[in-house]
Amino acid sequence: MTARTLRNSSELEESRRFCVAPMMDCTDRHDRYLLRLITRRALLYTEMMTSHALCHGDRQRLLGFDAFEHPVALQIGGSEPRQMAECARLAESFGYDEINMNVGCPSDRVRSGRFGACLMAEPGVVASCVSAMAAAVSIPVTVKTRIGIDRDESWDQLGKFVETVAGAGCGTFIVHARRAWLKGLSPKQNREIPPLNYERVYELKRHQPHLTIVINGGIKTLDAAAAHLRYVDGVMIGREAYSNPYLLAQVDSRFFGCAEQPRDRDEVLEEYLQYCGRQLERGSRLGNLSRHLVGLYQGQPGARRWRRSLNEHGRGSEGGVQSLRRAKPFPRSGAAEVELT
Repeated sequence: MTARTLRNSSELEESRRFCVAPMMDCTDRHDRYLLRLITRRALLYTEMMTSHALCHGDRQRLLGFDAFEHPVALQIGGSEPRQMAECARLAESFGYDEINMNVGCPSDRVRSGRFGACLMAEPGVVASCVSAMAAAVSIPVTVKTRIGIDRDESWDQLGKFVETVAGAGCGTFIVHARRAWLKGLSPKQNREIPPLNYERVYELKRHQPHLTIVINGGIKTLDAAAAHLRYVDGVMIGREAYSNPYLLAQVDSRFFGCAEQPRDRDEVLEEYLQYCGRQLERGSRLGNLSRHLVGLYQGQPGARRWRRSLNEHGRGSEGGVQSLRRAKPFPRSGAAEVELT
């Protein structure tokens, strides 16, 4: 079990200024370690974990993480208050800085389990879960949601939902600025087809100025993030942070005023390879570690060669970290190609 790292509320609140979204099959503990090598200040989120899995599964495997990842929040999907409260206690005992309830995922599997975006239609259920979790732990309980569900474009749905859940003790809402269409679209389509409505999120902040509002959805650049921060308290970036993780290298200086220079890509790679070595000794699979490196050199000369050679050398079970070091030479900035050593 990871030792608890205490953080005061103002420190955590400041971290919400820039967040990396929870993403299934992406933001596992290895990816979060890589991202933390690039940004020390952004708030990182786990993949969504169901309350049933946390209560009945391998807790160390599901909840364990490296203390280096702080600040880090656990996202939970569920709708049964007592079970959610138990998950919240587990999260706090493992040392997470925040517990986030998923009320935004639109997939059929999630909906059949009665959690995710469908719960926007049941604000009382979400409020009961939030109340139970908040009573069980001392760390913040937050909610990630959409601006609405299906074709209802009215303000009433979002306004009523937030007012009800805030009354149960939730002071922070992360809002994906799209409605979730619960029928007819895949989860991927739900991230792309329903139109973005950033103004609706800004409106929520104007109506509820005492709440912390973090905006999410379609944000791909730091310039766009800075523009949103004129109207809301925080910004959450998702897929772009996974496909192009070094985008985050300027986050600490730009959004948190840090003077420390970020690690360059080669330094990030070397430190992550050292982490890989430790994880392989603990039984992790090489492919589960190497896959997060695919986008590290995104946009750089030779990035295609890097991806191709990483796929060649980073999938096998033999050779460990040395197999990653045998990836094709990659051109360093302003220098001839050299071997990664």
